[in-house]
Amino acid sequence: MSDATSPATRPADAARLIELEREKAALTERLQDAEASLERVRRAYTHALEQLQLLRRRLYVASAERAEVDATQLAFDAMFEQVQALSKTLDAAALADGDGGDEGEDDADADDKTKRKRRAPPTGRRDLADTDLPVIRVELTDPELEGKAECIGFEESSRLGYERGGARRIVVARAVYKVTEPEAPPAADAPEASAPASETPPRFVTTPLPKELFRRALLAPSMIAHVLVSKYLLGVPFYRLEQSFALQGFSLDRGTMSRYAEDVGATLGAIVEAARDEAMRTAFCLSTDATGVRIQPGPLQERQRGPCRKGHFFVVLADRDHVFFEYQERHTSAAVCSMFKGYSGYLQADAHAVYDALFAGRPPVGRPPDPEQGPPPKEVGCWSHCRRGFWEAMVCKQAVGVEGLRRIDAIFAADRALADLPPSTRKRRREERVRPFVDAFFAWVEAESVVPRPRGYATSALGYARNQVGPLRRFLEDGRLRLENNGAERALRPIAAARKSWLFFGSDDHASAAANLFSLVASCKLHGLDPESYLADVIRVMAYWPRARYLELAPRYWADTRARLDHRELARPLGLVTVPPPRTAEEETATD
Repeated sequence: MSDATSPATRPADAARLIELEREKAALTERLQDAEASLERVRRAYTHALEQLQLLRRRLYVASAERAEVDATQLAFDAMFEQVQALSKTLDAAALADGDGGDEGEDDADADDKTKRKRRAPPTGRRDLADTDLPVIRVELTDPELEGKAECIGFEESSRLGYERGGARRIVVARAVYKVTEPEAPPAADAPEASAPASETPPRFVTTPLPKELFRRALLAPSMIAHVLVSKYLLGVPFYRLEQSFALQGFSLDRGTMSRYAEDVGATLGAIVEAARDEAMRTAFCLSTDATGVRIQPGPLQERQRGPCRKGHFFVVLADRDHVFFEYQERHTSAAVCSMFKGYSGYLQADAHAVYDALFAGRPPVGRPPDPEQGPPPKEVGCWSHCRRGFWEAMVCKQAVGVEGLRRIDAIFAADRALADLPPSTRKRRREERVRPFVDAFFAWVEAESVVPRPRGYATSALGYARNQVGPLRRFLEDGRLRLENNGAERALRPIAAARKSWLFFGSDDHASAAANLFSLVASCKLHGLDPESYLADVIRVMAYWPRARYLELAPRYWADTRARLDHRELARPLGLVTVPPPRTAEEETATD
């Protein structure tokens, strides 16, 4: 029977088997899709959790990129159980001895006493006599004893008071002269009986105004400098200045201040351009960074309701000589290439993609090659930017971040010990003491990069380090190069902090003028100059200064230039300024 039915049942079994195989393949495919979807969800959840950890750190903890409690906790998690077990063992031994706890308490008390002894004594009330403040003396006498007893002295103490300064009305008194023309002698052939000639009427001559950058200006240079420093150094917006001036008893509207800011910034831009040309020719290393600002859309007559557009301020630090701010409408490779055209020295920046075309020596996308571009600058990496990625991974509880921070901090510590050495000695010591840490770091990065791990902050940090091996090693080539670009980031702080107050710039022209003013104020801080005094003097002097010598008015050279001017002329709020002759080659050599 089975033999008779087996041939008939075999085709049906085969068809059933094929159908089951198809169902199995479909279920397998669905399972793989489900597993892939689950893996994507798991990665998204992990990424969201990392972002939450990082955001929580930035919101509720200090924003500095320090490896403090989190890194220590993560590094010692593996030893926690061992520590607990050891602690229990020690406690048991102490109880068995009977007096171990008391000894521990005595040691703790001794440590507390030592800490109390080492605490610095209080310094007491600050001594105001050490300041250079103007002194107002108030003598208090006793009416009952005055005249009855001898006063042998005073017991003096100091308090900190305040007197409101403020605006001054400068009266420009121009002398008016009455000029009488001398009477012409009579002609020799004139008849004696002719009628007497009429007297020549006198002329009235007014002393001409001195040269000024802005003719018939309402504001004197001192007030212009005060307004500009209040905004571009202290971050006070014009509407608050307007309110402050109203409280002081005079009116100065924000529209007038805005016009002066744009006009003065555009005019003093000639000084900034002269200093920038010198830096592009002579600077050893330029450090740059950028931040965004808001610009009102379009001219006033064409402005429509809508959001502000975004512009960018680039900052450039030229060694220890100059600080420049430059406004660009877009944060693009074309803008970067135009800014550093012709410069072939060291350029330190973050690893943003806008610098790739510049460092590669190729034109930006869509631009023809520029024959005047010259060789590209040499890229110097920033170890602080590299460290930031590992700090973010550390905040997200990843061991790679902790290890990366430890290694980078060791590099910084080794180089910090060489900060006071001359450049040539520092380069030699870096080869001996810093290079081994750098080589070990990149060897560790290569080893960790081959370990499969999902995308996240750890992967990004390792990828940044791998892509920046050459630029990050560049500081070993010369002792004058720095490991980080923190100076450029610090120079952007005034803009980043103050834009919360003044919100936006009215136009691209206003932003360009503001960049010139930011440049001069920052350069004054670099060279220890008072920005308000500097701007007040330069606004007066520039009207008389030859165009070919504007570099002498830059903050780097202003102390020497001002020493050669007549101080009595500069002490006046307005008036003539005598321009000294240019320095000779011997004087410049002696100064250098």
